[in-house]
Amino acid sequence: MTKQFILQSFLCLITLAPNAIAEAKKPNFVWLISEDNSVHYSSLYFKTGAQAPNIDKLAEQGVIFNNAFSNAPVCSVARSTLALGSYPPRMGIQHHRSVRDTRLPEDVKPIYAVMAEAGYHTSYESKNDYNFTYNDNFWMSRKDWRKRKEAQPFFHKQQLQRSHESHLQRLNREKDAQGVVEEFVSPRHPNTALFRQAHRANNKMIKSMQEEIADVIAMLQEDGVLEDTFVFYFGDHGGVMPGSKGYLYETGLHVPFVVRIPENFKHLVDLEKGTRVDGFIEFVDVGATVMHLAGIKPPSGIDGKAFMGPGISKEDLENRDETLGFADRFDEKYDLVRSLRKGDLKYKRNYQPFNYGGLHNNYRYKMAAYREWRELHEKGELNELQSQFYKSRPVEELYDVVKDPYETNNLASNPQYAEQLLWMRERLSDRLKEISDLSFFPESIMVDGDLKVFAQLGIEKKDDIAELIDLANLQLSSFEEVQEDLLEALNSTTPWFRYWALINCSRFGKQAHAFVAKAKELAAHDEELLVRVRAAEFLAIIKAQDPAQVILDVLEKSTSETETLLTLNSLVLLRDGHGYKFDVELEKINVKSYFTYRRIDYLLGTNFAAKAKALKRKAKQKEKK
Repeated sequence: MTKQFILQSFLCLITLAPNAIAEAKKPNFVWLISEDNSVHYSSLYFKTGAQAPNIDKLAEQGVIFNNAFSNAPVCSVARSTLALGSYPPRMGIQHHRSVRDTRLPEDVKPIYAVMAEAGYHTSYESKNDYNFTYNDNFWMSRKDWRKRKEAQPFFHKQQLQRSHESHLQRLNREKDAQGVVEEFVSPRHPNTALFRQAHRANNKMIKSMQEEIADVIAMLQEDGVLEDTFVFYFGDHGGVMPGSKGYLYETGLHVPFVVRIPENFKHLVDLEKGTRVDGFIEFVDVGATVMHLAGIKPPSGIDGKAFMGPGISKEDLENRDETLGFADRFDEKYDLVRSLRKGDLKYKRNYQPFNYGGLHNNYRYKMAAYREWRELHEKGELNELQSQFYKSRPVEELYDVVKDPYETNNLASNPQYAEQLLWMRERLSDRLKEISDLSFFPESIMVDGDLKVFAQLGIEKKDDIAELIDLANLQLSSFEEVQEDLLEALNSTTPWFRYWALINCSRFGKQAHAFVAKAKELAAHDEELLVRVRAAEFLAIIKAQDPAQVILDVLEKSTSETETLLTLNSLVLLRDGHGYKFDVELEKINVKSYFTYRRIDYLLGTNFAAKAKALKRKAKQKEKK
């Protein structure tokens, strides 16, 4: 082979395939994830949002996604969803700070492990806790990518923590809330000096956070790899203002999302730099997108679909208009809410509508704004909209969130939206059945016992879960229409049918008075402790029986942490929301975990949780030594 022939071949390659050299390389990926940050506080999306010039620069050199959603409004669940590309309740990762982490099915792997197996150097900066366990160490280094091998492609994930809600917990009502006269305040919040200051402080936090983005971009430039690297910037879930993080409002789910497209790999993306995209993307899709751009086949068991890369046109992306949202346990506070966003409309289903949003959570109420909101409600100084956070909720809600971004006008009873409401109601129910939503069982079914892979429960009990969803949907009809079905469920030999029948009774309230005798029987004698709790809860809500004896007896008999947590959740609801008194004795509660201690601390004014956390930290340090 002559030198002239080799030269001619090389020149021909360059002429015919100008991207050949770039295609021989793999792109790098950096995820920059800001803590607690919804679109409502970003100037890219809302005029009242914080100015963030470093994010604006990314947007000029990439793509702005107008409709990007976390599937859960809280960090550990959102982080686990990003890692797996799977809907949280299908995998059993839906509870914030899992009592016991699940193992993964064979057809699901964390994206970081997949990238490492494909030859990528993987690194992260802060926050490496998930609601699952995985045997392989998928992180190769901390802090940055600079320990990789020569020419090795890299994947780096970095949390931007300056916008975290803990910074708002430092606001002092007396010292910091003075002199703030003009500042945007959400219509759901009281327009007080403290809330104005909290909004202003939040915007300052976001401005400070985006300085970290500039530092990472500078490192990429210094290393000469910026134009080889897709930089994803997005919020990890909604913002820090009260009622956002931890809740299925758009302020808890709708996140800023920008992808900077590198010059050397722009041929992989059918999107022009500086454009906005209206097509919907959600967290289950992000890992699938990275793998697609890298030319890596994703695990077969994930739910996500790539939204950028070869073969995906802008038109294809714009046709995507649906996302699911999930809210379950946040630390010691339980709830069960699901949402479906379809285009401009947002449908929300409160499966336990009596379990009001503002129910106490120790971490939430460290923030002075939360405490003031509750105090103003107790004093009767809030309007109807502002008070909703401390009242029972409708079973279903429907909002046009483009016209009404703070979800103030519930359209569920508006006859003009009857057709859309019915469609979204059925669509949500179908999708929950498709994924076998594990939250229709109490958490104890997953975490107690020897079950290793929680997702397997959803496969084995798929039909049972579908029946429980149908049973829960009896809440959507009139009591007269479902009375016979409820009676049948109350007499079922399956405890979780009795469990959901009683939740439904609580939803119907005094309309279900005909079932008082049956509920008293179940509260006193049912073999399943949580059925007794739900029976006592129903009787207490309609003022048919004081719940203290049953609740305290269950607390004394239970040896399960999650049974205890659920029982304490009902206790706090009935004490704070309905005025019942409970003589809680710590020595009579058998399960004494960190989460249990947080409830006990609230009820008794103690400080056991902090001590338990300190002991756990010391134990971990001892293990490392």
